Amino acid sequence: MVRSLHKVIRPPLKWVGGKTQLLDELFERIPKSFGTYIEPFFGGGALFFALQPKKAVIADSNPELINFYNQLVLSVDQVIAELKTLENTEKCFYQVRALDWSTLSPSLAAARTLYLNRTCFNGLYRVNKKGQFNVPYGKYKKPHFFERENLLRAAELLAKARIVLGDYKTVLQQHVNESDLIFLDPPYLPISENSDFKRYTKEQFYLNDHEELAQEVRKLEEKHCHVILTNSNHPVVREQYAGYKVDVIQTKRHISCRGTTRTGEDIIVTVSPSEVFRINLILPVPEQVQNFPPTRFMGSKAKLLPEILAVTSQMKFKQVIDLFAGSGVVSYFFKCCGKQVYSNDYMAMSTALTKAVIENNSVCLLPHETERLLSGKAEDSFVADTFKGIYFSDEDNQLIDILRTTTGRMRNEYKKAIALSALIRACVKKRPRGIFTYVGERYNDGRKDLTLSLADHFRLAVKAINNAVFDNGLANSSRMGDAMSFENNTPGLVYIDPPYYSPFSDNEYVRRYHFVEGLARNWEGVEIQTNTVTKKFKSYPTPFSSKSGSSEAFEKLFEKFQRHILVVSYSSNSLPTQAEILDLLRKYKKKVRVFPIDYKYSFGNQGHKVDDNRNSVQEYLFVGE
Repeated sequence: MVRSLHKVIRPPLKWVGGKTQLLDELFERIPKSFGTYIEPFFGGGALFFALQPKKAVIADSNPELINFYNQLVLSVDQVIAELKTLENTEKCFYQVRALDWSTLSPSLAAARTLYLNRTCFNGLYRVNKKGQFNVPYGKYKKPHFFERENLLRAAELLAKARIVLGDYKTVLQQHVNESDLIFLDPPYLPISENSDFKRYTKEQFYLNDHEELAQEVRKLEEKHCHVILTNSNHPVVREQYAGYKVDVIQTKRHISCRGTTRTGEDIIVTVSPSEVFRINLILPVPEQVQNFPPTRFMGSKAKLLPEILAVTSQMKFKQVIDLFAGSGVVSYFFKCCGKQVYSNDYMAMSTALTKAVIENNSVCLLPHETERLLSGKAEDSFVADTFKGIYFSDEDNQLIDILRTTTGRMRNEYKKAIALSALIRACVKKRPRGIFTYVGERYNDGRKDLTLSLADHFRLAVKAINNAVFDNGLANSSRMGDAMSFENNTPGLVYIDPPYYSPFSDNEYVRRYHFVEGLARNWEGVEIQTNTVTKKFKSYPTPFSSKSGSSEAFEKLFEKFQRHILVVSYSSNSLPTQAEILDLLRKYKKKVRVFPIDYKYSFGNQGHKVDDNRNSVQEYLFVGE
């Protein structure tokens, strides 16, 4: 990219951490048009002098530095005259260094600043506890330490800018407007693994200052500003800016005396208002969604539907692939939004419900058919024998065997799906906490659901599922299978909500719901572990049971469905981390965003919280386009 059509202006000062070597990378990220250029950590100003903006606010909290730039504007000729009296010798250097700049005339103080900067070791700016400049002489061979013509050109450019002495937050609060370009080059976080990030850096920029800076960036985003930020390639930095475009750039370190430490990695964070998604929670979820049968299914996204709507309403797509349908509520939501829905899950119990209310557009189970199912005869006593005294009464077990038999004989696939889903729902509601990880009624809290008969639960479930059936005018489908084997090349939106992995988590759906999953499969293709108290069967193999497996699975899914819009739900207490998922997404999508949402799970998904309901976390919506 062409930097500027004006004459080249080199930064008057050498500056540790200056961005001269990053200018090509930075210019690639400069928007074609913007309002005011604002740089609150000005330092040497390499980008400013290269870009030469027509309108700018430049600022720094270092009063000596600001005096230097002000004097170039107010009395550049006097500054040059003072510089001509100085010599690049060790004797002169230490004589000038001994002077207190604050007691000098402004122009002489400015000349001192440039002289020391250009003749000291590596252009370092360092002061002792008394505020005295203490960098040693640089012993450079060239006697000339300034260029008159370059200083004149720099003074002319600086005269067009507003020069401010102040804290960066004050500068941002007082001078930023919509569409401005803000370049943030704060003191870097140290990259040594042995560094104590609670202490300050040599520029006195604490870790909490970096955290506050990240908050300021989010405020700038809300103001629709262009932001470019640089920092060291440190995990803390990557995590702080995980929601934005983050590029790692190889750089050289010029101040290290050790050759092995003269290379490093910088991060460039780019925030563009044209790529920012705004969550507008005013958007109403379609009323039809209220007809979806409420469920206590682990991981259900019913509470996230407003956020999902707010994010996806800004995208253009006609079809949705829900790869991990789970409770089915997201599939149902998109069906209500008039999208063609392809619902997929590896569990039979989930597929039964999506068959009944997603793929099915019109078929209902009539009252007399419901009663016929309840009044039939069982072919066997499998549940009554296998699960005697574990979850339900003998009477309830006998009814389950009857419904297994009568439902299995049904010929209409949609009526069969409704009946099977109703039986599953009845068993879940009749069970304390709705799970099957324990025996007896340990968690019986006296809820009405626990006193209602299983037959009445079945009738109510049929009615609720019937009420959810509607026709959105499209051919929707329900599939049971592995997400990796799903094939659909027509570009649309793919919603990914896999089991969440955490070192403390319980993400095994089969362990929680093995009994009703067994009902859905009629225990075909599974082997009951008869030695267990709960008579569970082995969980299905899933790559999401480990961090490495989850990372690999995410990448395979992103690669497989890269032609589609990708929307991913994931939790802040899960692995891979937010930053890692974003890095994976960026391999396959150009525009990537993340939306953190405060959320509280119906069931704890950390080991020490499984038996209480105080599992508040942040749910993330990742979007890749």
